[in-house]
Amino acid sequence: MENVLRFEHPEYLYWMLVIPVLVIIYILFRIRQRKRFERFADLAMREQLVPAYSARRANFKFVVFLLTVACLIMALANLQSGSKMEEVKREGIDLYIAVDVSNSMNAEDIVPSRLERSKQAINKLINEMKGDRIGVIVFADKAFVQLPITTDYSAARMFLSTINTSLVASQGTAIAEAINLAVKSFSDEEHSKAIIIISDGEDHENDAAVKAAQDAAKMGIRIYTIGMGLPDGAPIPQYNQYGHQTGYRKDSQGNTIITKLNEPMLQQIAAAGNGIYVRASNSNVGLEKIYKDIEKLDKTEIEAMVFTDYEDQFQWFVGAAIILLMVELLVSSGKKGWEGKFNIFAKKDEQAG
Repeated sequence: MENVLRFEHPEYLYWMLVIPVLVIIYILFRIRQRKRFERFADLAMREQLVPAYSARRANFKFVVFLLTVACLIMALANLQSGSKMEEVKREGIDLYIAVDVSNSMNAEDIVPSRLERSKQAINKLINEMKGDRIGVIVFADKAFVQLPITTDYSAARMFLSTINTSLVASQGTAIAEAINLAVKSFSDEEHSKAIIIISDGEDHENDAAVKAAQDAAKMGIRIYTIGMGLPDGAPIPQYNQYGHQTGYRKDSQGNTIITKLNEPMLQQIAAAGNGIYVRASNSNVGLEKIYKDIEKLDKTEIEAMVFTDYEDQFQWFVGAAIILLMVELLVSSGKKGWEGKFNIFAKKDEQAG
C-alpha cells in the first residue's frame, strides 16, 4: 500500500504567501541600506570602514529565518501520513434530511430561531449516528442537494454549518420538489431509506407534496416531518448585509407579517409517507424521536473504504524550526574572530552586498 500524505489543517498553508512578501521587503531594505552607505562613502570602502559587517552572514540569517517560518507553518498545518487502507463494513440506513431555508425559518418563536434550532438538532443527531448514511437537501421555492449521501459525518457537520436562508433566492416552500429530489438522489442499492422534512410548512403546494410522499412510500421510502414553529406564530426578522437586524418583514399595507406553523399539511405529508409527524418546541425539536423510529427499519450492509492509520508528523517540523532558530541565533550578522578558525564564510563578501 502506498504511503498517503495529507494536511490536517491545510488552511494554514495560505500563510506561506507571507514568505515572498518578506523576501520583497528584505530586498528593498538591502537596496535602501546600500544607497544610504553610498551617500556616505564609496561602496568599495565598506570592508575598511565597517570591517565587522558581512553581507553573506546577513543573507544567510535571513534565509534561515525564512526556513524557520516555513517549518512553523508546516507544523501548524500538521502533515499526516497514512499507510493503511481498511474496508469497513457497516450496517445502516440511507437518510436524507430536507431543511426549509425560506425566510420564515428566521422567525424566533423557536429559540434562537427556527432554522438555527433545526441545525443544532441535526448536528446532535449526526453525533449519535453510527453506520447510517446521511445527506442534506435545502429548499425554499427550489430544492437542491447541499450534501450527497455519505458516511463522512465530519463533512456533514461542515456543510450543515453553511446552511442559511440566503442559499435559495426565491421564496416558497417546495416540499414536493425536495422529496422528489431526495428520491432521485438515493443510490440504487437495496437499503432502507427515509426522508425527514424540517419545515414550518408555510406557502407550500399542498396536494403536490402529499402526492410526492405517496409516490415515495410506494418505493419503500418513509417520509417524516417536523413542524418548526409555534401555533401563535412570530414576526420574520429582517437583516442588513452585515447580519444586524433592522426590523421585521411587512406586507404591502405596512403590516408586520406573522408566520405561523402549517401543522395540518405537515401531518398529511407524514401520513402519506408512512412516517410520523412531530411538532418542535423550545425544549425538544423531536428529531431524536423520529430517528428512534427510523432505527427500527431493516438495516443493510454498507461498505466504505477509509484510511485508518494517520500519524501526525508535525513534530519533525517543530524540531527543524528549533534547530534553525538556534543556527540563526549563533550566526552573527557581523564577523567574529573565532569564525575564522573554522573557515566559516572564508570567501570575501561581494561588493554588491
